[in-house]
Amino acid sequence: MAARARVAAVSGATDQDDEDLERAEGDAAFVLSLRARGVRDTAILRALERVPRALFAKGGHRALARRDVALPIACGATMTAPTTIAAMLLALEVAPGARVLEIGTGSGYATALLAQLGAAEIVSLERYATLAEDAAGLLCDWPVIAVRHADGLAPLAGEGGFDRILVNGGVGAIPEHWTRALAPGGRLAAPLAAPTGNRLVVVERGEGGLRETLGPPLRLPALVPGRAGIL
Repeated sequence: MAARARVAAVSGATDQDDEDLERAEGDAAFVLSLRARGVRDTAILRALERVPRALFAKGGHRALARRDVALPIACGATMTAPTTIAAMLLALEVAPGARVLEIGTGSGYATALLAQLGAAEIVSLERYATLAEDAAGLLCDWPVIAVRHADGLAPLAGEGGFDRILVNGGVGAIPEHWTRALAPGGRLAAPLAAPTGNRLVVVERGEGGLRETLGPPLRLPALVPGRAGIL
């Protein structure tokens, strides 16, 4: 340590410089590991690099934030593994300026990635008040994000015109009120229950109506209806 301090003094570097360098190296290694697992989209990789996952992890689990694993958070929920989030964001095709509805805020990590990708407005619904409050606090630097304590499976009260809808939990079928909330040209991405497990489904609203496309398997817990009354 003494030798390192002497080198820093001679070079003009500080402990903060060392921390920033270590963080940058860790972020770069994180992105390279995701590329090795098949994440290729440049914009998504850049967002994953710039939004620190550790910020949204809890306690001792922060040390695992740069690994491609789901992490436990409050209320018995989990933070989705990065490659799973990347697959959903790739299918969603978030364009700068998009108006986005997110079902299941969770930790707020995916919400921050949506903002980093250029969404102009994000309405994020979370059934647990604890998670909604925690996420809102972490996301306060993104003025485009509004986190609400609400039942994401319930019909939306007068809301619609969303360019994109991201669903962070498995469903047995896509509720009709979700597809009604899509703007023309809009797109929804969700894990859809199948006999062999959840699969990614993309629903697009085109001139000829709705079109569904099934994608790869996704490991995500099922969405729970209702707004939690205690947690």
